[in-house]
Amino acid sequence: MSNNYFQFKKFTIVQDGCAMKVGTDGCLLGGWFDCSQSNNILDIGCGSGLIAIMAAQRCDATITGIEIDKNAARQAQENVNKSPWKNRISIINKDLLLFTSNERFDTIVSNPPYFSNSLKCDNTARTMARHNDSLNNDDFFKKCKELLSENGKVSIIIPTDIMHDWQRVAYENNFYGSRITLIKTTPEKNAKRVLLEFSLNKEEEIKENTLILENSRGVYSDEAKEILRDFYLRIE
Repeated sequence: MSNNYFQFKKFTIVQDGCAMKVGTDGCLLGGWFDCSQSNNILDIGCGSGLIAIMAAQRCDATITGIEIDKNAARQAQENVNKSPWKNRISIINKDLLLFTSNERFDTIVSNPPYFSNSLKCDNTARTMARHNDSLNNDDFFKKCKELLSENGKVSIIIPTDIMHDWQRVAYENNFYGSRITLIKTTPEKNAKRVLLEFSLNKEEEIKENTLILENSRGVYSDEAKEILRDFYLRIE
């Protein structure tokens, strides 16, 4: 998925100006998060616009993508403009910590930066997209609480080895887990990624499951097909 563009069934993501390319993480999150009752969605760190456009395909909500990197934001806008849903998606080039809104979002989705204290690359934009120096998890949940409606949901995808830290910080900001999906690339491998959904309702029952991406190399599981078939060209 490292080409200058990625072709989906109903739209194309051009990504030569984006630090972070289309990847399985973003595609899974874009197809997994619950937008069935969404009227307005905020995509934090929207990058190329992938998740925002996937959301527009899945529901009738109005979608706002916020992106700190100006080149990525410009490319996201170009991708949106070429999509069938350009009238429902807005891209804003701004630091989340400086972003304010008069409206509250009923759904917030993010493939957030999560690397810390690790080797950084020479590409400043890629470092910003991958590392949490400019947006740590505490700041993330504080802003989500400020922007989320009372009954809203926040959905993210992160590595499993930092899941408990993110859950702890979420709890400290009065967010409670409502859905957890561990992702295994194949049945015999350990889960390296996890999809998490949070709400402000501490009484909500947590739903947990494991998603096997491929039953064997190149053979998607039925669960993965359910999430990705409306988007990937080679999944039926």
